Amino acid sequence: MSGQHGARVRVTSSRRGATTARRRPLAASLVEQTGAGELYLRGLLRAQLRLALLVLAGLALVLGGIPVLYAVLPAARDVRLAGVPVVWPVLAVLVYPVLVALAAWYTRAATRVERRLSATAQER
Repeated sequence: MSGQHGARVRVTSSRRGATTARRRPLAASLVEQTGAGELYLRGLLRAQLRLALLVLAGLALVLGGIPVLYAVLPAARDVRLAGVPVVWPVLAVLVYPVLVALAAWYTRAATRVERRLSATAQER
C-alpha cells in the first residue's frame, strides 16, 4: 500500500441479500433423487440384495440339502418313524421352523439396514 487510504466504511450489520450455504437434508436428497440421494439408495439396495441372496442361499442349503442327503446316503431313505419314511416328517414339519427362523432373521437384518440409513439421514 502506497499510503492511499479509501474512505472509511462503518459496518453495522451483515448483508441481508447474501445467501448462506445450506446443507440439504438427506431425506430431501432421496426424494429429489440428487446424486447424494442416489448414492445412499444404491447402498441401501446393495445391502438389501446381499441380505436376500444370503437368505436364498440358506433356503437352498436347507431345501436342497435334504435331497442331496438322501442321494448321498441311500440307507437314509429306508429309515422309518412309526411306519412313515423319515423324509415326510422332515419335509412336512421340521422345514417350517427353519423357514420361519430365516424369515425372522431377514426381517431383523433388513430393518437394521433401513434404520442405519434413517439415522444417517437424520444426522445429515
